[in-house]
Amino acid sequence: MELRNFYAFAEIDRAGQFRRDAAWIEARVAEPGARFVPVWRNHNLVVAAAPAPRAAFLARDEIDGAAGPMVLLGLAAGAALIAIDLSAHDEPLAAIRPAAPVEFTDLRRVGTLLDRHEGSVLAYARAMMWWHARHRFCGVCGAATESIDAGHVRRCTNAACGAQHFPRTDPAVIMLVTDGERALLGRQRAWPKGQHSTLAGFVEPGESLEAAVAREVFEETGIRVGEVRYHSSQPWPFPSSIMLGFTAQALSTDITVDPNELEDARWFERRWILGHADDEEFRLPRRDSIARRLIEDWLGR
Repeated sequence: MELRNFYAFAEIDRAGQFRRDAAWIEARVAEPGARFVPVWRNHNLVVAAAPAPRAAFLARDEIDGAAGPMVLLGLAAGAALIAIDLSAHDEPLAAIRPAAPVEFTDLRRVGTLLDRHEGSVLAYARAMMWWHARHRFCGVCGAATESIDAGHVRRCTNAACGAQHFPRTDPAVIMLVTDGERALLGRQRAWPKGQHSTLAGFVEPGESLEAAVAREVFEETGIRVGEVRYHSSQPWPFPSSIMLGFTAQALSTDITVDPNELEDARWFERRWILGHADDEEFRLPRRDSIARRLIEDWLGR
């Protein structure tokens, strides 16, 4: 079974062994095949093309003069992919010279329409720029930090401190709880009308993934779970998570909803979901989410 989810298809050699080699990086960035991946205030650049949009990977002459922090994402087909942050520009399209009509947009709006590799590269670039923007100062002493190692480390500029900070990914468990032919789905008040999804939550310090699954399910719905099985994972840079997908078997069935977490939670029959078309009473989660994948794999089993 193919276990890669949306945003997990980046066919990239991350070239980690070269990140401290300034001469190597300079040579790769200067090559004609190098491509730049602009990010602007957590939005990605896409080409508005028919029948579907595509990621805008720009050549050097298309970004000349577009100053901004850069991160070497890695090599794709031997050519460098470099994320560049244009967030300092109020009019970012004026800072570049793309050969095709482009726009900055929220990746979640177009993620399911993009080539899987391209969508994964955009997610990677977005995650790195989010991290850089929020770690400009040292969490140890408060001094300014500087980007080193091709953008994969930020170092404190205070010589007495010198702390190094690395890109952060927050682990979150997401789980489909089942009871035979029924699945436990909940919804948050802020979601689109009718949208229901699997339960999820962040892993706490000193906690195993399996324990996090059991705790989150019980806290949100009062359901106890037994067997917990790993399914797959998904980068989710909205803003900075890695979603760790599981299935879990219910040991109890009476639901007690935590109103601080959920608006509602219910058991849904497999046959009912299969026969229901999305509407404002019930709809499945977004197609690019691992939540959707967990549900669809269960429905198709």
